[in-house]
Amino acid sequence: MAKPNYQFAKRQRDLAKKEKKEQKRLKKAGPGEPGEPGLPSSADGDTAVSDTSIEAIPESKQPGQ
Repeated sequence: MAKPNYQFAKRQRDLAKKEKKEQKRLKKAGPGEPGEPGLPSSADGDTAVSDTSIEAIPESKQPGQ
């Protein structure tokens, strides 16, 4: 009769616990959480930055002048 591999069984239990915990964390975070798999991301990836932010800096404060 073969001996049971306790280390393998423990590792599988630990991996299952970790996966369950991660799924619970993602569910708690709700929709809109950045980095959540399964949600479509924007094509350009640049939704928060506007072009007007550069123009709002006075000319005397702009770097490189």
